[in-house]
Amino acid sequence: MLINAMRVSVVIPAYNEEAVIGVVLTALKAVNEVDEIIVVDDGSNDRTVEVVASFPEVRLICHPYNIGNGAAVKSGIRAVTGDVVVLMDGDGQHPPQEIPKLLQHIGPYDMVVGARSALSQAARHRSLANWVFSSYASYIVGYRVPDLTSGFRALRAPIARSFLYLLPNGFSHPTTLTIAFFRAGYAVKYLPFVSPARVGTSKIRPLQDGFRFLLTLTRLAVLFVPLKIFLPVSLLLTLSGGGYVLANLALERRFSGFGGLIFTIGVFIFMLGLVSEQIAMLRLVNSER
Repeated sequence: MLINAMRVSVVIPAYNEEAVIGVVLTALKAVNEVDEIIVVDDGSNDRTVEVVASFPEVRLICHPYNIGNGAAVKSGIRAVTGDVVVLMDGDGQHPPQEIPKLLQHIGPYDMVVGARSALSQAARHRSLANWVFSSYASYIVGYRVPDLTSGFRALRAPIARSFLYLLPNGFSHPTTLTIAFFRAGYAVKYLPFVSPARVGTSKIRPLQDGFRFLLTLTRLAVLFVPLKIFLPVSLLLTLSGGGYVLANLALERRFSGFGGLIFTIGVFIFMLGLVSEQIAMLRLVNSER
């Protein structure tokens, strides 16, 4: 474990969290391993800024208006002075006392993610959605991802900065960090913890943000492993188109132009996937120079 020689910075994005942010910061001050606390207020219209300002040891960064949870995280990562950055929410769902457990594994691992256990106080539809997203992500990265959307994680600050350009301004930054770390070959560990119920109402809009999660996952898959998206679509079209052509030849003794078109589109998508895969490999090689 190398954490004793490293400075640890905590980044908390906050938007209208006056009811609980003080409790979170008080608990966080008691964690000896933490050297720096940064709260990024994302344009709150309540007393969040005043509550945070009452903690003189906490560094406060304010956005002039609400840009997004991911934008607040990016502002915090840019500002940290530590070697390791811990990302956590300000709504009480991420217990500060769990931070030392995450930090214990930094060294062998480049990112340690707090995975919400089955005992966590999450709504049923949120648990189902998280399972769907995590299963899709596991397919993309080739490793089991127990909790894709958890925002509670410790990661090496230099690596986090290298991926800032990929992070969206919305709620998809945990998804993006997970895919980026796995596909870039960094070591990732998941550590289960019990997440209490959040205080106040969730800022996540299930349908709109759920669609964005899926879109972000697909975009990252095309960016890092294009064939995992193009190949299944290509197989579906070539097999169905080819099967339709053969069935028409066998039953009606005539060639199906529609089936031939579907087959051709499938082949074209496969070739497009191959080209995209080569581009992804070249981009990875150039980024490592």
